[in-house]
Amino acid sequence: KPTEQPNHRNGTTPKTVLTEDGAIPLAIPRDRAGTFAPQLVPKNVRRLPRFDQNVLSLYARGMSVREIREHLEELYQVEVSPSLISAVTDEVMEEVTAWQQRPLETCYAVVFFDCLRVKIRDEGVVRSKAVYVALGVTGTGSKEVLGLWIEQTEGARFWHRVLTELQGRGVQDILIALIDGLTGFPEAITAVFPQTQIHTCVVHLVRRSLAYVGWQDRKRVAAALRAIYRAETGALAEAALAAFTASADGQRYPQIAPIWERAWPYVLAAFAYPPAIRRILSTTNAIENVHRQLRKIIKTRGHFPTDEAALKLLYLALRHIQTRWTTARQWTDALPHFALLFGDRFVPET
Repeated sequence: KPTEQPNHRNGTTPKTVLTEDGAIPLAIPRDRAGTFAPQLVPKNVRRLPRFDQNVLSLYARGMSVREIREHLEELYQVEVSPSLISAVTDEVMEEVTAWQQRPLETCYAVVFFDCLRVKIRDEGVVRSKAVYVALGVTGTGSKEVLGLWIEQTEGARFWHRVLTELQGRGVQDILIALIDGLTGFPEAITAVFPQTQIHTCVVHLVRRSLAYVGWQDRKRVAAALRAIYRAETGALAEAALAAFTASADGQRYPQIAPIWERAWPYVLAAFAYPPAIRRILSTTNAIENVHRQLRKIIKTRGHFPTDEAALKLLYLALRHIQTRWTTARQWTDALPHFALLFGDRFVPET
């Protein structure tokens, strides 16, 4: 070596990296001064990004750690420890935190509020906790999950905290909020977004109603309830409810009519809208579809060890689900009516 160059090569160091094509042995050059820094495979890196993406993709589809290990061993002929898979998925938590704090649109045409139940270990006991989900529809009709929140039970006080957080993240107005029948929820919404029009989800009303009905009568009772929320006008809807209350099924199942009567102000309000908007407000298919896909993914888990573990999987599952979302025609048909009915409050995105 030249005398004026004190540093020089000092052999190589063996290293194995995990890639999407399997484990690859490398020989990393060294120098005497220890200043050499590899560019393609930096120091301390044992996995290339594509390998991590494959692990996260498998995890997001509901595969357990054991199933992922078996799949990777079969695919890459390499043993992967459970701690490695946990390390890969744990890195997502920073992304989850950033996603949960991201700025939101100033106005949403509709926001669906609902929750699903997830079993999570808490202080040594497996509890059924509520995972709150807010699904917004923007001015272009595109869907966006605004956030996920985990709490012991579903309650109006907690929803108030969620709404305040949404406001702090930039939401200035929600034109229509679609909710279940939780007591105190309308007041929580009005306290944060006083102009928001609140509607009760008829899917929840029907579900609660049919819970009292025997299997042999369900089809007939469901048809009678359909005549209520699919009536042409509010007056016809009230007449259909009165007719059901006085009918043989209404007398056989007296618990049903009070369910609708308590929520009636938030059901009747929907009849002021044209059919294009009413079709949206008469169902929560949007958020029910999200819940159905999330349940399909988490059903393989008996329970989650922590809230963070549940939040991590739900976030990855949502990220995977949202890649297939498109703007439905019913939203395209409804948006001109939103612009006409809500005027300057409706802010269509360009």
